[in-house]
Amino acid sequence: MNDRVIVALDASSMGLALHLVDRIGPQCRFYKVGLELYTTAGPGVIHALRERGHEVFLDLKLHDIPNQVAGATARAAELGVTFLTVHAMGGRDMLAAAAGAAKGSVGLLGVTVLTSLDAEGLGAVFGRGIPDVGREADRLAAMASEAGLAGVVCSAAEAARLRARLGPRAAIVTPGIRLAGDAVHDQRRVRTAGQAFRDGATHIVVGRPVTGASDPAAAFARIVADARGGR
Repeated sequence: MNDRVIVALDASSMGLALHLVDRIGPQCRFYKVGLELYTTAGPGVIHALRERGHEVFLDLKLHDIPNQVAGATARAAELGVTFLTVHAMGGRDMLAAAAGAAKGSVGLLGVTVLTSLDAEGLGAVFGRGIPDVGREADRLAAMASEAGLAGVVCSAAEAARLRARLGPRAAIVTPGIRLAGDAVHDQRRVRTAGQAFRDGATHIVVGRPVTGASDPAAAFARIVADARGGR
């Protein structure tokens, strides 16, 4: 289970990120590198994590013309990351170009609807009413699967629906994970670790409940214990 719980290293420098890794200790095997950390540290932080034996989820949410996204996907694959994200809203051609560039050497995940968006926020983006966020996530997930991606990123609120849509083999990675009673911060559609796994997630991503804790190692252990209750 420890390799299914991904900790988000949303740090402003490589030094701070690796200090946090040391505080959590060897129990955590999988880390997410997002836009802030990758912008400041670049591929060096990925090399450092891999040298320590960790898997890396490179969460860049690529969204550009197909040629640019294909090139970035190929370079990410060379870094040896396990997962890389692209925005499903980039369209079918972009997704297919990324899948072709990945060549199966990196698990390409299509981001469906950000967990910071609820129906009102998504409706403002699309310019129309959104009666069901899950329906939009389902539509985008199907497009990502048809384009050849390995799986999707979605809210745990949509995990069961997307598991039914994508079948048993697809990776489903769910951010927005909280322990019962935790503050949700800027997230909208959150679930506990146990709920996410019960509903079909293969991996979960947890950030501030672990990284902002006074004892990150203990907080990670609590998340894992909750996750085990869902498997």
